[in-house]
Amino acid sequence: MDSLETIETAAAEQPSEITAIEEQASKTMIATDNENEEVPEAEQAIVQQVFRTKDEVVARVQEIAHSGEMGDKQELSLLKQLFYKFHTAEMQEAYQAFINAGGKADEFVPQIDPAEPAFREAMQIIRERRAAIQENIERQKQENLQRKLQIIERIQQLASTPEEANRTFDEFKALQAEWKEIKAVPAERATELWKNYQLYVEQYYDLLKLGHELRDYDFRKNLEIKTRLIEQAEALAENPDVLQAFNQLQVLHQEWKETGPVAKEIREAVWAKFKEASTVINKKHQAYFEAIKAREEENLQRKTALCEQLEAIGTDSLRTFADWEAVTQKIKDLQAEWKTIGFAPQKMNTAIFERFRQACDTFFEKKNTFFRTLKEELGSNLVKKKELVERAEALMESTDWRSTGDILINLQKQWKEIGAVPRKYSDELWKRFSAACDHFFEARQAATFESRNEEKANKEQKLDIIEKLKALAEQEGENIIVQVKALQQRWNEIGHVPFRDKETLYREYRAICDKLYEAYGASQAKRRLNNFRAGLQQRVEKEAGSLDAEYRRMQRAYERMQNEIKTYENNIGFLTASSKKGNSLVDSMNKKIEKLREELNLLAQKIKAVSEQMTSSPESGQSEANVAGQELSSASEQS
Repeated sequence: MDSLETIETAAAEQPSEITAIEEQASKTMIATDNENEEVPEAEQAIVQQVFRTKDEVVARVQEIAHSGEMGDKQELSLLKQLFYKFHTAEMQEAYQAFINAGGKADEFVPQIDPAEPAFREAMQIIRERRAAIQENIERQKQENLQRKLQIIERIQQLASTPEEANRTFDEFKALQAEWKEIKAVPAERATELWKNYQLYVEQYYDLLKLGHELRDYDFRKNLEIKTRLIEQAEALAENPDVLQAFNQLQVLHQEWKETGPVAKEIREAVWAKFKEASTVINKKHQAYFEAIKAREEENLQRKTALCEQLEAIGTDSLRTFADWEAVTQKIKDLQAEWKTIGFAPQKMNTAIFERFRQACDTFFEKKNTFFRTLKEELGSNLVKKKELVERAEALMESTDWRSTGDILINLQKQWKEIGAVPRKYSDELWKRFSAACDHFFEARQAATFESRNEEKANKEQKLDIIEKLKALAEQEGENIIVQVKALQQRWNEIGHVPFRDKETLYREYRAICDKLYEAYGASQAKRRLNNFRAGLQQRVEKEAGSLDAEYRRMQRAYERMQNEIKTYENNIGFLTASSKKGNSLVDSMNKKIEKLREELNLLAQKIKAVSEQMTSSPESGQSEANVAGQELSSASEQS
């Protein structure tokens, strides 16, 4: 009996084929009240081949609701998942259309799905019917339980009165037949019932005192049945379909339970053979689900790796449409790989799918935000470039070559700084903008072609003036400066020369002019000094006493001029020549200093002349003036 109890307990603990299939399907099945779980890819493909629209799904659910059928749980779950898949796709399409029309995401209000009330109503009918049927099944199981308990109790009574055993044999057989007719009982009581039933049946047979032939006949019939069951159980080991073999084994066990005992001396041996055959199938069944579990663990690891890859994808560096599309394709590849991977363990399957889907949703939400922002930016750029086109077209006929050219060049720089515009406007705007710019610059080029020839002629004229000035520098005469000024006036009247030659020509011109004026200035200074000396002699003859006053006046002028030179030199120290304007101011002050020094030198010569004249005068004190005059002359020469 211990062996019997052990094997029957083991058999009872193994799931039936229906239970095993439901367990496996439930790992990825959409629950009745949860439309967000993952559906097996293979099952999705089958359903989608049959139901291609939401209306077909609703029609099928209504057909089941009105047929009076209980409905297959797996099919109902898949139908519900498919309905909400279509429903979500429609909502997403409506949302995208709303955004494309310029709406804001937080202002989107989804419309009520007109098919949803009908779908929910049909599903509610099916749920209520399934609940009622299940209630009837449970009630019937309880009734079966009570009847089997009564049968066990009656067999127990028959087995407790050996003297009555022979007379109640027919009743015993009837109870056995009734037991076989009674089917399902509550699962939690099934093993206990079987153990008690088998116990009292064997006790009854042990007490039975019928003729040996009748009892032996019954034992032989039972042995034949159990031998057949053993052979069938052993044959199941060759069946490649493990689930089917296990399911058939449960049927054999049920028949074994319903078959009476064999002779007591072989009872244990017969049961051992059946147990051995059952163990082979049970081990295969266990190995089958262990292999599934191992595959599921491996699948979980692979799916976790895909999640990690997906979550590691950054979007901060994505700046262009091509960047986003490249990453989008990578995510699509990960999604395609995900579909090739089987189920993960039941407790993790939904969670890992939610993790993967959340990572995908996060990326595509960022992508939608990027393109929504990009669309706004493209619209803003379009407005800016249209303004540039209009400004360029307004200036294209201008003849203010320099000013307008600078403006158009600045507009071209702005055009480059402004980003892209919608592709359908890009070519048209660029053609208009470039056409306006090209029109102006081509017109300017044509207009300035003659100007360039004129500039070349002006260059030749200015070179001729420079040569004439060089020739004057080699001559002497009173009228040289007059000729120089005439050539300078002619120089100023001549127009522009080529820009690249402008500075070179001017430097050469300025150098020869400075040389001429320097020579003229020295000559003039000498003449002025001679005239001063001659006038000084006349003044001495008329009024000798006036020399002293003249000397002091000139000495004061000399000191003022020295101070003025020092002031200019100090000011130069505070100026910078880093800019063109600053350089020009320094040059101007240097010229003033040079002119002051020339004047200072001339004044020193005059003071010396006065000093010499005073020395030759008989009045006392003139020798000091002479000494001072010599010192001033010496200082002037040194400066």
